[in-house]
Amino acid sequence: MATILSTPTKRTGTRWSAGKILMMVFLVFMLMFYLIPVYIMVMNGLKTADVVSFSRMWELPNRLTSGGYGQAWEKLSPNVLSSVSLVVPATVISGFLGSLNGYILSKWKFRGSDLLFTLMLFGMFIPYQSILIPLIKFLQSIGLYGTIWGLILVHVVYGLPFTTLIFRNYFASVPVELVEASRVDGAGLLQIFFQIMLPLSVPAFVVVGIFQFTNIWNEFLFGLTVITNPARQPITVALNNLSGSFSIEWNVVMAGAVLTALPTLLIYIILGKYFVRGIMAGSVKG
Repeated sequence: MATILSTPTKRTGTRWSAGKILMMVFLVFMLMFYLIPVYIMVMNGLKTADVVSFSRMWELPNRLTSGGYGQAWEKLSPNVLSSVSLVVPATVISGFLGSLNGYILSKWKFRGSDLLFTLMLFGMFIPYQSILIPLIKFLQSIGLYGTIWGLILVHVVYGLPFTTLIFRNYFASVPVELVEASRVDGAGLLQIFFQIMLPLSVPAFVVVGIFQFTNIWNEFLFGLTVITNPARQPITVALNNLSGSFSIEWNVVMAGAVLTALPTLLIYIILGKYFVRGIMAGSVKG
């Protein structure tokens, strides 16, 4: 009887081990499939222009040189500063305003707050192309068209719905007793925010920072239309300009693509685990 009962357990363990092996094989295959474009860009960026071709794109470089990376960096380096001066203020401002919105909408509710929150979320679904002409007209009327601050304003406004959503859900998981106790002690709205809520919201700031940094750094349309001076345009627009009208140096283009993607890749490598924790921390209530 004991033998009969123990047999299914052994089979179940064998099946589970086989399932884990199949899952690992599948994940490794998907990882390799995902890394194929990265491999092609990195390897062909290390080649010289006369070696890069469609039939030989899988081959390793014949000799170890900088390939197109030196030329790509020389062309893209002026625009790196423009992207940094755009991404950092836009991310910080949109994150701070979103945290303030989320705090008020979750802990200081007023009549119409739910409707206001719904209308703010509606902004996440408005396509860029549909508001491009009125946006440019508005920036021209306030004197910010063609400036980096005009582009910062655009990304702050477009990022507010997402940042507000993340912080509202995160602050909803904070016990309301903390706010009530602070109000009893005489603390006001801003004092509670800066002294209690803001120090608790580091995981949410990580989520918002990664998301906003990635979106703003990779954005192309606003950078192309709002800023007209090529020397001050973001790096994504400069990367597009690497493609010539009659001939394309593919080693330079691929090297430029790698250099452009490198900052966002480093952000995810360094802060990736905190990103997941921040998402989970704000998923309890909402």
